[in-house]
Formats: sequence, structure tokens, C-alpha cells
Amino acid sequence: MSTLTLADIEKAIDITCDTVIRNEKYFSDLDGLAGDGDFGTSLATGFKVIKADLPTIDKSAIGAMLLKISMICSKHVGGSSGPIWGTGFMRAGMAAKGMTEVDYATLTAMVGSALEGIMARGGAKRGDKTLLDALIPIHETMQTMDGSDLKAVLAAVTKVADEAIDETRSLVAHRGRASQVGERSSNTPDPGIVGIATILYDWCKHYGVDYTPKAAELAR
Repeated sequence: MSTLTLADIEKAIDITCDTVIRNEKYFSDLDGLAGDGDFGTSLATGFKVIKADLPTIDKSAIGAMLLKISMICSKHVGGSSGPIWGTGFMRAGMAAKGMTEVDYATLTAMVGSALEGIMARGGAKRGDKTLLDALIPIHETMQTMDGSDLKAVLAAVTKVADEAIDETRSLVAHRGRASQVGERSSNTPDPGIVGIATILYDWCKHYGVDYTPKAAELAR
């Protein structure tokens, strides 16, 4: 079974920071189609702090590192994204408490724990047109795989997130600022789902995983 070390997870977080920072305007523009247009800026503000602090934060264990990142998200990511992303990192960190490497079963449990925390914190569920519509099928896909080939897992979950962009496009948002505009949120992409898919796609590019995007927002 493949394992991920603390250094592996640190690198994935660093790539994520670069993705979020580079797409600040793009994610905000997507959010402006039905929301208040600040998603990209809110997320990038916090991830700029994570990027700057990452070399020096506590790396005694994976859980300790993720819990510190959770605190940064909660403090520096604006709007509803701060508590959501902060809770996700916190719950993932709790599932990896004291560990310096994780096997595939633990990694899958970390994603599941993050999901549970996000749902409890935000009150959203599948079909509400939020990032959960990407994260839930990602977790389900991970549960069907044995993790012996992590590149294959990354390709599979990227495909799931990519497809979620179009699968949820026609939905009416029931959570977040987009829910306040009712039917106008239909036929627009959810920026949180696009964000998750973009992060995964950038991981594919960094780790040499061959994946061709399907959704226009990801294939831009």
C-alpha cells in the first residue's frame, strides 16, 4: 500500500497555495456570477498567509501541521469560507494526530472526517450546490480504490470533481450567498466546486498525472 509522508502532504499544500493565489481573480469572477464576487479574494488572503508560514509551522506530525493551517484559515480566510476550510483542515488533522506518515486507509478517513466536519459546520448536504458536491463523490471514489497506485487515485478524483462542475451547473444553490438570488444561481458554476477541481488538476500537472479536463471552467 502506498503511503504519504509529512513532506508529501506539505508539498501538496504548497501547490494548493499557489493554485489559490494564482486564481484569485478567476475564482472571484466565477463567484460574481451568482454570489458576491469575493470567494477568490477571501480564499487567497488566507492561503497567502499559509504559503508564507508553511516553512516554519509545527511539523512534528501531520496532524499538528494541519491543525495550524486550520487556525490560519479560520483567522485569515474571509466570509463563510474561513470556517468551512478551517474545519476541514482541523478534522483531517485530528484523524492524523501524531502521525508522520499516513497509509491510504488513513488518508481516506481524513477526507471522510473533513467532510463530516464541513457538513456539521455549514449545514449543507449533497445537492445544495457547494464544494460538498465535489468532496462527497471524491470520498466515495476513494473508498472504492485500494490506494496501491496514488496517481490512479488522483486521476480518478480529479475526474469526479471535474464532472461535478457540469453535473451541478443547473442546480439552484441552497447555501451561501448564491442561495439568496434563487433561480439566478442556476446555469452558473459553483466556485467552490471549481476551486476543488482546479486544485486537483494542478496536483495532476505537478505529479505527472495525465488528465484532460472536461468542464470549460477547468479547461480554460
